[in-house]
Amino acid sequence: MPAREARFYETLEGGLVRCTICPRRCVLKPGQRGFCGTRENRNGRLYSLIYAEVSASAVDPIEKKPLFHFEPGSLTFSISSVGCNFKCPWCQNYHISHVRPEDYRTVHMEPEEVVRLAKQYGCPSISITYNEPIIWLEFVEDVGKLAKREGLEVVLVTNGYIALEALDAVASLIDAANVDVKAFRDDFYRRYCKGDLESVLQAVVAMKEKGIHVETTNLIIPDLNDSEEELRDFCRWHYENLGPDTPIHFSRFFPCYKMLFKQPTPVSTLRKAQEIALEAGLRYVYVGNLPGNPGEHTYCPGCGRPVIKRMGFEIVEWRLDEHMRCTDCGTRIPIRGRYHRRGSWTPFLIY
Repeated sequence: MPAREARFYETLEGGLVRCTICPRRCVLKPGQRGFCGTRENRNGRLYSLIYAEVSASAVDPIEKKPLFHFEPGSLTFSISSVGCNFKCPWCQNYHISHVRPEDYRTVHMEPEEVVRLAKQYGCPSISITYNEPIIWLEFVEDVGKLAKREGLEVVLVTNGYIALEALDAVASLIDAANVDVKAFRDDFYRRYCKGDLESVLQAVVAMKEKGIHVETTNLIIPDLNDSEEELRDFCRWHYENLGPDTPIHFSRFFPCYKMLFKQPTPVSTLRKAQEIALEAGLRYVYVGNLPGNPGEHTYCPGCGRPVIKRMGFEIVEWRLDEHMRCTDCGTRIPIRGRYHRRGSWTPFLIY
């Protein structure tokens, strides 16, 4: 199958290579692939098997990522490939994240075509999403360079399992990231994701320090990561390391993939998580996968009134001025970019 030599790797003795894209640092013999299944040692050189191979592309609201404080109301051109460096048994996109490249029909799409389509559909940003963008980093880097020249922004929707030196190489090209923090226990990460918590936390902090707009998501799974103690620990860490203004999204779990036996997250659990986060001092706390609930709205920390009302991915009321200040009390809400009045949105898949 077609392949492109990787950039993030080291050569070792005896024809071995070490991938340096994520904290696994897979050491591979000739002919061997890494944990993600998308990077292969070919005669002592590491190759990406998914460069420019696109499994899906679509125009989405930026709120779907979810990003609520970045270019609100805008559309984003979303693309994905295949594979992942985690193995989460609840993954809703398992059909692309848990397959080998040769087992899924993709479309070859060079960076120039990605940027052209984003502009054609009036999207101010390109989102690398649906599967894990970190394992696609060579392509992400090339898309990012071209996007910058064309005045477009780049978004990652990621598990955050990236080597810090790899993040250093691409950080200047990334404008925003939603990082899915799966849980706040290392044993959870090792058992269910086959990774580790500390590497993710380090990456989230590094993204924030490098000026990337960061929002986090925590999918709350009944009986696995929903204890009040764990939620309090996570919210305390969030406040101390990312600050009170970094948005956090608590997302409702629905049975999927290998966890069809689980029940959806009780609404009461989501509301309790939101309450815990607010008590910890976090100002922008959202509840996702529960359309129509008041946890979708942005509330002014100054006067407590809703300044952005949402219904699912739609903004239905906007009460901020051009400087992102509350029209009632003047408190500034930390939002990157501007408000895009897109009107109603109809989902459509390009490929």
